[in-house]
Amino acid sequence: MGEADLNKERLELALEAAGLDLWENNLLTGEVTRKAMKTLSELGYSEHEMAAYVDEIFQLFHPDDVMTVKNAVDDHLSGRTPQYCCEFRLRAKNGTWIWYANYGKVMDGDSDTPGRRFIGVTFNIDDRKRKEDEIAQINHQLAEQNALLQNCNAALELLAACDSLTGLANRRTLMELGDKECKRAERFSHSLSLLMVDIDLFKSVNDAWGHLIGDRVICAVADACRTRTRSGLDTAARVGGEEFVIVLPETNHASARVLAESLCHTVAAQHVLANDEGAHVTFTVSIGVATLEGTALSFEQLMNNADNALYKAKQAGRNNVQGFNGN
Repeated sequence: MGEADLNKERLELALEAAGLDLWENNLLTGEVTRKAMKTLSELGYSEHEMAAYVDEIFQLFHPDDVMTVKNAVDDHLSGRTPQYCCEFRLRAKNGTWIWYANYGKVMDGDSDTPGRRFIGVTFNIDDRKRKEDEIAQINHQLAEQNALLQNCNAALELLAACDSLTGLANRRTLMELGDKECKRAERFSHSLSLLMVDIDLFKSVNDAWGHLIGDRVICAVADACRTRTRSGLDTAARVGGEEFVIVLPETNHASARVLAESLCHTVAAQHVLANDEGAHVTFTVSIGVATLEGTALSFEQLMNNADNALYKAKQAGRNNVQGFNGN
């Protein structure tokens, strides 16, 4: 056996051990001078069914992969890439699609036909691609689950921060926000006002009409409070059964008092349908106003001041507004 034959056997053994299938095309004639026999056999084709020309080979490629392969070949033949490499799907005889990869390079021929030989190897990557697809699907599912979890967490945070009946901030949220607003008002020498709002004689509404109608009254007052707040600046909260607080940053006492008077009149003009017979419930609120202006107060102290003003409004006959310290 000559040295050339021995080297050929060594190459065949190395290719087989590595799972590689050698192929060669003639770039001038388009002829397949060495067929990828192992690959085509894996796909279930007999020797006489194997393509003799490059153009015929493309009939086996997945339609979505044809241009990808042709572009990769063109990139190499034009010198844009040092070698040809591509991944694609081939149609097996039973109709299934199997993933393969190609690596190849244009080899110099004789002096008359330089770059005539296009030589490369093909190997099966179907297991790897399917695992990649499985991992991609798992990652997609994980991403969806994480997004759902984030939405759930956001919803839980919203529930934890809001009153379930009215959707206003709850007492815990109010106290946290109020402490921050007091510190901010003190730091920047801004005014901070607070309205303490209470539904007048609310127990009589529940006693006369029931808790369902009472809840409707609470929600009506909550809506009136909400419409008086500036988005992103003010905060309306429900702090008790029929008691509400509105925090008004950068608002002096006179402006807060005007807003409170408007709220008082608005609520008095409202009514809630009580039954199918058309009966309506009317209601009013009393409001206490307190303001932090140039003094250091905790939010709890500011609330106490507003609560004292609210008590004066109740003592004055309800359905009115009173300020702390007679303001």
